[in-house]
Amino acid sequence: MSPPPEHQGSSFLRRISIRRNQIVSMDATHEHQQQLEELDYFQKHVSDCLSELLLSPSSAESSQPSDPILSIPWLKNLLDVYMSCETEFKGVLSTVQISKSPSLEKALQETLDRILKSLDICNAVSNGIDSVTQSRRLAEIAVTALKKRPLCDGAVRRAKRALTSLLAGLNADGRDSNNRRSTSRSWSFGGSSCHVSKNWSAAKQIHAMAGNLVPPRGAEACGVYVMSSVMVLVMWVLVAAVPCGASNVLAAAPLQLPKHQSWASAALNIQERVGEEMKGKEKRFGGGLGLMEEMQRMERVGLSLLEFTERFRFPGEEEEVEEVAEKVEEMDEICRGMEVGLEGLQRQVRVVFHRLVRSRLEIVSVLDQAPCF
Repeated sequence: MSPPPEHQGSSFLRRISIRRNQIVSMDATHEHQQQLEELDYFQKHVSDCLSELLLSPSSAESSQPSDPILSIPWLKNLLDVYMSCETEFKGVLSTVQISKSPSLEKALQETLDRILKSLDICNAVSNGIDSVTQSRRLAEIAVTALKKRPLCDGAVRRAKRALTSLLAGLNADGRDSNNRRSTSRSWSFGGSSCHVSKNWSAAKQIHAMAGNLVPPRGAEACGVYVMSSVMVLVMWVLVAAVPCGASNVLAAAPLQLPKHQSWASAALNIQERVGEEMKGKEKRFGGGLGLMEEMQRMERVGLSLLEFTERFRFPGEEEEVEEVAEKVEEMDEICRGMEVGLEGLQRQVRVVFHRLVRSRLEIVSVLDQAPCF
């Protein structure tokens, strides 16, 4: 059998080349479509989760009233949202191809830095929860003293000392129990310690995390941008809610997000609500740290009880003693709720800490597997 003419062989090779290009193009199109689907699902998931955090009791499907914003249960829900979004982000991360997107590699490198700062913030928040626990114990001392009957001068003096320390602690600026500034922090959570400079500031950390958080030009890094935005928002809220030496966090690092996207609009709504709480506290109490709803209630009731102890004269007017008894019961109810809630919140912060560590290792692994440019 005679070989085919030369032009027939060339034509055959061209057809094979075209077919291969078509297959490669189809594979690339399929991968791109998969990336877009994962990204769309992820953004919708983030939007739904953040929006649910601000559902009013009337709009919630459940007949149960929603938790007040910045209350301990609400903060725990916020951390649940973060972990849920982080889990869904893994689906987006699994479809990206870093070798084809230098901007994506840069975004992931910046995310690694944000994770390190978030680890410091988790530790600072954990320390802050310890300080709130100390405040609760002072409130319990006041409650025990003011429940004594008949109410005597000695009991009222003990309550006054506890309430004075309580209110001073609720408005302290990152100081320890001896009124000395802490000089270092550790974010080990039981592991090896990593001390931070005495000039460390949660507000500065938040500011640095948000400083280069800008929408990417291409779609490749969009999922990383969304997840980084959620991370910064959650850390920002935690620092605003729990006292950890950052009274100006709201002014220092407002998030600038694209309002036309539903997930970003939901995030900005949370930021605005937290800002309203800050303005309300400044108006009611003249500032101070910690927007946690239970802390604000404790401060309000504590001020009322302190005023009572300052004007009390034995044996006290019966009507006034009965009136203060209602405030004492309210403070007791706050303390009981905080006793369980703070322990659970601190445990959840620890879980987020370890989740951040794992996320960082996973991102490092993805970057290590990408070919050098």
